[in-house]
Amino acid sequence: MKWQGRRGSSNVEDRRGVRRGGIAVGGGVGTVIVAIVLFLLLGGDPADLATQLGPSVEPGVTAGTVGPGSDETAQFVSVVLADTEEVWSEQFSQMGRTYADPRLVLFTGAVDSACGTQSSAVGPFYCPSDQTVYIDLGFFDELRNRFGAPGDFAQAYVIAHEVGHHVQKLLGTSDEVDRQRDRVSETEFNRLLVRMELQADFLAGVWAYHAQQNWRILEPGDTEEALTAATAIGDDRLQREATGRVVPDSFTHGTSEQRSRWFRLGLGSGDVSQGDTFSVPEDML
Repeated sequence: MKWQGRRGSSNVEDRRGVRRGGIAVGGGVGTVIVAIVLFLLLGGDPADLATQLGPSVEPGVTAGTVGPGSDETAQFVSVVLADTEEVWSEQFSQMGRTYADPRLVLFTGAVDSACGTQSSAVGPFYCPSDQTVYIDLGFFDELRNRFGAPGDFAQAYVIAHEVGHHVQKLLGTSDEVDRQRDRVSETEFNRLLVRMELQADFLAGVWAYHAQQNWRILEPGDTEEALTAATAIGDDRLQREATGRVVPDSFTHGTSEQRSRWFRLGLGSGDVSQGDTFSVPEDML
């Protein structure tokens, strides 16, 4: 992916190494991801994860900003976020709306957010309450080494997917889904979450389409990198690796095939209006 030499976002905060009361991640991100999948499948309460995983022992440093003096991966994240800012500002303008840039926080181990203290084991996430994306860059190592999804465009897909959730927040989609939480069964709500996640994959593809049109960012193999990443983090694959079985009613993100297909649809069209995953029949998702 071609990214060097372009502007970075001013909305990135580097909290890596900042001491946090909360969650420690021992044994690597991948090990704890498996532990969390098992914990949830066995009926554990997500609210108890911080307690289950124990206290943080990260050394204390001061949070800072990402700039030219930062490490290369942090600079890369900053440039990708800047690209999403420009693409979505343009798309929102065409819809007669104003795009509000999200913040992005880099952290290690655990992080405090408006959605509570979260462990790096949950992977990159978007918190709608503070409109911020949170990423432990160790996830990119896991994506490459454990899930077999290397490459900078695979990493860009992850960032763009989380920003896709921000787009959903601004458009009111995520709030509408959240309102259904206490109105439907757990299985039905999980199905809504799948539709929301697949739409975020689609929106990541829309970003990639316009980034390519604007800056010619794609190099040979980049699309395959993103599709490999989408496949690697499908619910069916993660559950099979963690427990040896697949429980579709517990899916919250979609299968490997669904995730890669919706990303490809966004990348192929660049048209936000074609990503209404909530209107697609269940058997066509």
